[in-house]
Amino acid sequence: MTKNKSFYSALLLTYSTLSLVGCGGSSGDNNNTQNSQTTTAPTWTAGSFEPSDNFKNYCDTPRTGNDPYNDNNPYPDIAATSMHEKMWLRSWSDETYLWYDEIADNNPQNFTSVAEYFAQLKTEQTIDSGDNKDNFHFSQPTEDFYKEAQSGVTSGYGINWVFIGEQSDRVLRVAYLEDNSPASLMGFKRGDTVLEVDGVSITDTTEAGVNTLNEGLFSPTNGDSHTIVVRSNDNSEKSFTITAANIEQSPVQNVKTFTSSLNKEVGYMQFNSHISIAQDGLIDAVNTFKAKNIDELIIDFRYNGGGLLAMSAQLAYMVAGPANIQNRYFYQTIQNNKQAVESPLGFIDQEVDYSTFQLKSDELPNLNLSKIYVLSTSGTCSASEAFINGLQGIDTEVILIGDTTCGKPYGFTPTHNCATTYYTIQFSGANYKGFGDYAAGFSPTFTPQANADIKGCTIADDFNNQLGDSNEEVLAAALYYIDNESCPIAIEQSVNKAPTAQFSTQNTTVPLLKPNKSIHLNNMDLSWPSENK
Repeated sequence: MTKNKSFYSALLLTYSTLSLVGCGGSSGDNNNTQNSQTTTAPTWTAGSFEPSDNFKNYCDTPRTGNDPYNDNNPYPDIAATSMHEKMWLRSWSDETYLWYDEIADNNPQNFTSVAEYFAQLKTEQTIDSGDNKDNFHFSQPTEDFYKEAQSGVTSGYGINWVFIGEQSDRVLRVAYLEDNSPASLMGFKRGDTVLEVDGVSITDTTEAGVNTLNEGLFSPTNGDSHTIVVRSNDNSEKSFTITAANIEQSPVQNVKTFTSSLNKEVGYMQFNSHISIAQDGLIDAVNTFKAKNIDELIIDFRYNGGGLLAMSAQLAYMVAGPANIQNRYFYQTIQNNKQAVESPLGFIDQEVDYSTFQLKSDELPNLNLSKIYVLSTSGTCSASEAFINGLQGIDTEVILIGDTTCGKPYGFTPTHNCATTYYTIQFSGANYKGFGDYAAGFSPTFTPQANADIKGCTIADDFNNQLGDSNEEVLAAALYYIDNESCPIAIEQSVNKAPTAQFSTQNTTVPLLKPNKSIHLNNMDLSWPSENK
């Protein structure tokens, strides 16, 4: 199943091989030459859909020259109109969107921009909780997609932020830092609380103030410097003048072991993103745990917004091992009725060979564990949730410590057109037992009742201690559970009243007054909106 395009997991980032091909409705030339289709905008007829290939790569502002991310081949763009781009989006959505029959077929000409038109090409229905059925509809510049997809590089300071409590409260703290980033080298720490940016208070609600805060915190231009004042956990104030740079993500951090009070050897690692560059770090971590002969394993998914489904499957394999998997599969795709039924995705596949994601399954170490401890927040999303669900499907016990996960049993194949990469929900998935209905998230509870309840403890995120510190309350709760098979009562009683964290990323373009709750998005497959990366 590693070569099913719907999984994108397996196609990893496909690095555009799916979508930067050919130009439907033309002779297929990629030399940016005009033809009869480019001179006249196509006509919309309600309920009538031409194949999306008829409009593919017809662009209002075509790129010229060669594409450095695709073997330096000429860009496929052909000069056309914005109506061509809208009509491509319309047909592509009708063909691939999971709930295509819930999209209102509005006249594209009534929308001033392609982006505005795309924004409404989704269902407006809600789920039982009252939340929107689709919270994962987004796009990003294709150049940004490639930059992160191929190298794990993003622009910013290396700070991953989190809003505490209601977003309108403007309590913004450091969740974690990328290794060797400007922020980590300068002295930012987890738990630092933002007070002001470039002289503007974090509580400023004026338009000018919000613009300054957004620019300085979430979308700094590479090479630009901004001054950020924070209050540290010791209640001291610190001022940092920091310069944005290209940041290489460090998806695997804090690999270490602990000896429990009952002398159990416990492995711990913080895993932030299911991107291809994480593979070596995960293998090194598992080999470290094997050498230590660990009895239990804790994986910290608190800030892992998702990514490659194949990476999630391989990690599950490394945890459970072949003896526990017994030829069962990890994930079954569910698509709309216009798409062919896909074969299931296994935990491993000998045919994995995609660009930088080239590891063969016979190179994967494994721990042969029948139980795994997962640390979670509302930012634990997508491929991280698929990891939980996939292991549950083969009766590998998952103990969930933390908060309810984000609830994203959906995925998409990032698709490129006219310098923009689009993400629209194209599939959901189920585990080997056929369960995949966790749109409200997985909830930790000591007495599970529903399928989406996972045995464990509800513990609020602790920003007063560093990640990987055994005194940090979520990790401490997992260590307590390992020895006692129960939740620490004192923590359970005290932190259940703690404010909820709303996750954000280092480069959020949404107005600060209403920030997107997405976290450290990995803009691939099962992930949060990457325009906020």
